[in-house]
Amino acid sequence: MAKEYDLVIIGGGTGGYVAAIRASQLGLKTAIVEKEKLGGTCLHAGCIPTKTLLKSAEVYQTMKRSQDFGLSLDHVTLDFRKIQERKQSVVETLHKGVQFLMQKGKIDIYYGTGRILGPSIFSPLPGTVSIEKGDGEDNELLIPQNVLVATGSKPKQLPGIEVDGEMVITSDEALRLEKLPKSMIIIGGGVIGVEWASMLADFDVDVTIVEYAQRILPAEDEEISKEMMRQLTKKGIQIFTGAKVLPDSLKKQSHVTIQVERNGQLNELQADQILVSIGREANTEGIGLENTAIRTDGGFIEVNRFYQTDEKHIYAIGDCIGGLQLAHVAAREGVIAVEHMKGLNPDPLDYRLVPKAIYSNPEAASIGFSTEDAIEKGYEIKVGKFPFKAIGKALIQGETDGFAKMIVDEKTDDILGVHLIGPKATELISEASLSLFLNAIPWEINQMIHPHPSLSEIFAELSLSVDGKAIHG
Repeated sequence: MAKEYDLVIIGGGTGGYVAAIRASQLGLKTAIVEKEKLGGTCLHAGCIPTKTLLKSAEVYQTMKRSQDFGLSLDHVTLDFRKIQERKQSVVETLHKGVQFLMQKGKIDIYYGTGRILGPSIFSPLPGTVSIEKGDGEDNELLIPQNVLVATGSKPKQLPGIEVDGEMVITSDEALRLEKLPKSMIIIGGGVIGVEWASMLADFDVDVTIVEYAQRILPAEDEEISKEMMRQLTKKGIQIFTGAKVLPDSLKKQSHVTIQVERNGQLNELQADQILVSIGREANTEGIGLENTAIRTDGGFIEVNRFYQTDEKHIYAIGDCIGGLQLAHVAAREGVIAVEHMKGLNPDPLDYRLVPKAIYSNPEAASIGFSTEDAIEKGYEIKVGKFPFKAIGKALIQGETDGFAKMIVDEKTDDILGVHLIGPKATELISEASLSLFLNAIPWEINQMIHPHPSLSEIFAELSLSVDGKAIHG
């Protein structure tokens, strides 16, 4: 017998389960249809497990240079099996937390593949959700007033470089490695590729990055990109930019070999494995979109600023709509979508105010416009920069590489963008986020008292440096 709901969410990742909690708070009878596990990619194959591994890599490197802090360790060993066990423990703890939140919110969970059906005896509109379980079990039907598609994404494949899960892998398979390879070629120098390169290099793996664009992290401010390249190269990572992989050259024997064309020259690269990290594509196949008037572009679902599709009672959020494919973005999109369903008139998300974080070593983070973006949009700008080496807490921590950068509108003094590369950048960016959200100007930031010694002092100096008035620089 079909069950009725105010809202059925297809996909229980970060965007889906946060939306479900908000819907429950607003009194909506809500269900989630999840194909695998609550928490989705972020919890099980992305944000959480990769950052847990990155933390182990950071600790390992800190222990190796313990003498810098006046400590002596005779021998530091790396037990990758235990590192993986810790990663899984963190994931399972958070998974239990999400399950508890669903129980607390009285949100029904159905496991299986959710598929949107067209108009039927159950509803004159498309939107009835069939839960396909396989194994000979009968499908269940859910009849909602509204549907929210939050099906996420998966690693994009590189034509001609077939992922076999052994010698050619994606980040999904990399997270399940039982032992570290001696060498790895990473195809793609975006955020995911850089994080994996940093982590593996810190685990003493010989790493090569191949990036098609002229620089790694092409979506970031150019100065941040150059500094990241400098620091990764300093780790021993070999980086090829402006490089094209030749799929036909792929050979698999005891090692994997691939040729890369760069500046008209061929370079043959060899490693134990290749990790393909060229972006992600939407999980929108097989969920019944063809039974609706919903439009897609390149596989991504088209929505308005409140995440409604062309079927106004069907919404979509997160990676499956493209844009900034970040867990915190999906979560906010989910809240806005649910509040719009309820008629609360929420403010649309200003994507310029979304912080972006790169959890490599060094860390990097940004919000707002890059220098290139601001100039392209016609702003007259002034730029402040301040190095971490002039911050006492950075010296205390033994992490002095990197800098902070602020881009300001010359005419209005409004902050247009902030960029960081260095210690705890992914934590520090929140001060910049609040500053942009509150439409602060540099003067207001430098008037705020920052504790000493702290890494956050870089913001006081940075805001002063915009007008050439930094105290310690």
